[in-house]
Amino acid sequence: MTLKKINLLWGMFFMVCLTLTSCYTFRGNSLDPNLKTILIQNFTLQTAGSPPNLTLVFNEKLKEYYQRNTSLKIAQLNPDLMMEGAITAYELAPQAPTSSDKAGVNRLLIKVQVKFTNNKNEEKNFDEEFSFYKDFDQTQTLASVEKELFPKILDQIVLDIFNKTTGEW
Repeated sequence: MTLKKINLLWGMFFMVCLTLTSCYTFRGNSLDPNLKTILIQNFTLQTAGSPPNLTLVFNEKLKEYYQRNTSLKIAQLNPDLMMEGAITAYELAPQAPTSSDKAGVNRLLIKVQVKFTNNKNEEKNFDEEFSFYKDFDQTQTLASVEKELFPKILDQIVLDIFNKTTGEW
């Protein structure tokens, strides 16, 4: 291939990239630069049967995620953003019944109710439930998989909450 053809191909590639980026706007997590502080109240437990440290783990994951992924500072007085809520469900349910009337798969489901207040923009306020689940084989007991599954479920719920509070989708 000649140098002229290579330059022509690079030029065409550059023009295609330029055209695509001008036609499509990438949007993701974006916080108003005027937002400086957040208060994350400790979430309460309003369900039975969960591990005793569930709220502690969830609260720490949520606070840590905001501190790691935003410039927001945790504040107790007059926060720009405030979040509070409760873990409302920690449920084990059989899924995918088999011919022997046993579940082929069990499902661990966690639900969290979140009340979010944006003191700078009331249109961003919400009170919403977030949930996520993981399935595991019926040959395993909840006790044997709980320590592995519930952090993964909480990670996804924290990510969903974060995206809802900071995203412009």
